[in-house]
Amino acid sequence: MSAGATQATLGLDTFKDIAALAYRESGLLLVPEKLLMVQSRLRHRLRALQIHDFDQYASLVCSDPGRDELRFMISALTTNVSHFFREPHHFDLLTEHLLPIFRKKIATGQRIRIWSAGCSNGQEPYSIAMHLCRTEPALARADFRILATDIDPNVVAFATRGTYPEQQLTAVSEANKSGFFEQAPNNAGCLTVQDYLKKIISFRELNLLGAWPMRQTFDAIFCRNVVIYFDTKTQEKLWPRFKEALAQDGMFFLGHSERISSPDSFGFSTIGPTAYKADKQLSAIRHN
Repeated sequence: MSAGATQATLGLDTFKDIAALAYRESGLLLVPEKLLMVQSRLRHRLRALQIHDFDQYASLVCSDPGRDELRFMISALTTNVSHFFREPHHFDLLTEHLLPIFRKKIATGQRIRIWSAGCSNGQEPYSIAMHLCRTEPALARADFRILATDIDPNVVAFATRGTYPEQQLTAVSEANKSGFFEQAPNNAGCLTVQDYLKKIISFRELNLLGAWPMRQTFDAIFCRNVVIYFDTKTQEKLWPRFKEALAQDGMFFLGHSERISSPDSFGFSTIGPTAYKADKQLSAIRHN
């Protein structure tokens, strides 16, 4: 790293400009207490661009020619921490509430769709696919697909490859390792997801605050440890959008530190810890 980029200091006014841009573009809430974190995370972008101060960098990302760099900035500021089979009670609820519906859909050839919104490095959608295909093997041959999206193009690319160091697979059982993974070619100490499981999942870049191109509804949506970075106003704009994206009686999962305040006012009913169901009766009451 160049000396200038290494020693660059982020001033409060410039931080406010960057924070306002991050909020406007991605809903990311950056309070002044995060200034040193932002400074640390963006210094490598200054190095990559051979820029020596944050004022110049802020001018770039706030300009039309800086739209591509803006994506890299949001990526640098986004925390991408995930684990396989995180919050296992959600998988239990998925089995209890939706698997009977899925079996009926399999028998009649209907589509089954799940969305992992904010999929990070891919552990969540792969966990969902492994859990459901092991519980109901017929899903692997059914019209079953998972859409996995994230705002960060780097993690989308990583997740698409589906290759993980073995130390990241400690929560994956030996049965799941042998059934769904294989030795990564030319990458000792890593396992890669087998192709037939990869084919179930489509990884795409998506900003939750932008347009959603999906036209059909989902049987379940996982959006865990994403909205915690949004303020209440932004969250409350998202709840109705998620509700409309769910099929009748579809399930919606949040992270352990996230909640929908007054879920019934957004057409949801609570069915477990940070787990909700799209309730059509509540929707009717709300809109009549």
